[in-house]
Amino acid sequence: MIRQTIHDELIKRLQEKRRFMQVLAGPRQVGKTTLVRQVMAASKLPAHYASADEPTLRDRIWLEQQWDIARLKATERKTGALLVLDEIQKVTDWSRTVKLLWDTDTHSGTPLKVVLLGSSPLLIQSGLTESLAGRFEVIVAPHWSFQEMREAFGCKFEEYVFYGAYPGAAELIGDAERWRRYILDSLIETTISRDILLLTRVDKPALFRRLFQLGCAYSGQILSYQKMLGQLVEAGNTTTLAHYLELLQGAGMLTGLPKYAHGQVRQRGSSPKLQVMNTALMSAQDHRSLKEARQDGDHWGRLVESCIGAHLLNSSLGTNIQVAYWRERNHEVDFVLHQGKSTVAIEVKSGGRREVFPGMEAFARQFKPRRQLQVGGQGIPLEEFLSKPAAHWLH
Repeated sequence: MIRQTIHDELIKRLQEKRRFMQVLAGPRQVGKTTLVRQVMAASKLPAHYASADEPTLRDRIWLEQQWDIARLKATERKTGALLVLDEIQKVTDWSRTVKLLWDTDTHSGTPLKVVLLGSSPLLIQSGLTESLAGRFEVIVAPHWSFQEMREAFGCKFEEYVFYGAYPGAAELIGDAERWRRYILDSLIETTISRDILLLTRVDKPALFRRLFQLGCAYSGQILSYQKMLGQLVEAGNTTTLAHYLELLQGAGMLTGLPKYAHGQVRQRGSSPKLQVMNTALMSAQDHRSLKEARQDGDHWGRLVESCIGAHLLNSSLGTNIQVAYWRERNHEVDFVLHQGKSTVAIEVKSGGRREVFPGMEAFARQFKPRRQLQVGGQGIPLEEFLSKPAAHWLH
């Protein structure tokens, strides 16, 4: 279980004598706050929790006030205390203030342990690298896996493919419209408006929103930036679109998989393969029911492939595993995993009609991968593949 592993790792780090800030980063609604509250209880340290997740931006004074409350707790007990700051990226100039407070405690010997939480890994990382080098360790909390959703909510395979992996929405799937409104309002709109547009410079917010919608509609498909521009009403340029995709990836929503070439991932100069990081983002913006989606072979095939892609991405976060695709002319491989000298080619079969040839044989001749895997059909059962992380297939 991913969340149990994160819980145990965080407890272990807090018990060590070495002094590092712990940073728990991941998308909205993946259970970061719930998990850290469980850690607070299990650590048995006096703790103070505060969240900056408010419509009004927090500032340096607010951060210093929360830190002082925790300092008082730390000086009252020889064992020290724990400070948890949620949605830290929403505090103005947070990294500089945290650096000053942390260094002051280090010099004075204040036994305060600190855990920072954030729902925008991209913004968190920029703050860490700017001011806090050598003072932190990062733990990534990805979207929930199929195994976690099945064990926690009894989620079936087809439900996981269609409804995705947001635990807060799991109990709403019996009411399709209510589930859809929850995803659209509480997750998509909140993430875009409060986690991205409010905190990051986006010169063309309408273009940004349309790119997200386009990315969800075309998830699982390779689309050049020029073709994307042709699909978008508001004009932009390829550099802008690439930057916006990076922001969406940082929020755990959408990314563009790069093309694999000659033992490395070609980050630039190739068309990205659009990929949602949670299939709920696709289904919530589509008017089909689960039954209707299942009956549409092409659409269901895109959902299944996107589900596999999201699983590979989420289970490889925090590792040096790279996820890519490969295509040359009419030959294509759905996903390529690469780590060190190990490469694995993956073809997904869902029963839907394919419009291009898989190209596994052509890829094998050119790159000689460690493994060639077919997922679904007569290959590895889809449920079994989703039950194992990306690293499993590389070793």
